[in-house]
Amino acid sequence: MTLPALFVPHGGGPCFFMDPDGGPPDPMWRPMQAYLGGLIESLPERPKAILLVSGHWEEDQVTVHAGDGHPLLFDYYGFPEHTYRLRWDTPGAPEVAIRAKALIEGAGFPVGVERERGWDHGVFIPMMVAVPEADIPLAQLSLRKDLDPAAHIAIGKALAPLRDEGVLIVGSGMSFHNMRAFGPQVTPIADQWDAALTEAVTDPDPARRAGRIAAWDRLPHGRFAHPREEHLLPLMVALGAGGEGPAACDYRGHVLGWTVSGYRFG
Repeated sequence: MTLPALFVPHGGGPCFFMDPDGGPPDPMWRPMQAYLGGLIESLPERPKAILLVSGHWEEDQVTVHAGDGHPLLFDYYGFPEHTYRLRWDTPGAPEVAIRAKALIEGAGFPVGVERERGWDHGVFIPMMVAVPEADIPLAQLSLRKDLDPAAHIAIGKALAPLRDEGVLIVGSGMSFHNMRAFGPQVTPIADQWDAALTEAVTDPDPARRAGRIAAWDRLPHGRFAHPREEHLLPLMVALGAGGEGPAACDYRGHVLGWTVSGYRFG
């Protein structure tokens, strides 16, 4: 059975784990937490492994993490002390990483291999919610520092065969990510951006869909939503991996005054 490819919001820092006693997060984050918590159940079958590309890892060339991701990389700042002791001990998936490397190289892209870097919070924060038992092996894929949207779509397309091999491909970022714009005054602009992005992402013609998303910065308020697009690039990989299948928005919510969506391909 073919698994979909997903683009999911990963929240803000350790937003789902701010209570040291394990209580529910700030009400603002609960809808996103519920969405992430239902991801695995929503799939046609449980994945054998996950390949995840995070908006928090960039390299000169796309790089696969073929290690076990431990210790975690706490790449957020100014949060409560207990959030730097979180654990998510899922095993790595080095065989998936090497398979991904071969597929991407087959599409003409050089690929690096890394085994020591911990999983950043774009990995472990959403995955602690989605896979709390830490029992699905995971491999991580970096972005390319040039942030070329067409290249990332092509990289995703190269990875599409993994979907038939029991691997869930996940892009982890935020569909809106302007760290200088917060509050209700931002929401009308964020709503307009989100509507335009969703219309492009869900275009029924896959080729036109890819072209529209590659030109994301021409959409209304594109550069306001993403002054720098590293949190949007995981969407490009997921879209490419989705191939010719349908695309849908399966989450939409508001946090920090932002409008944030998640998407499913295939």
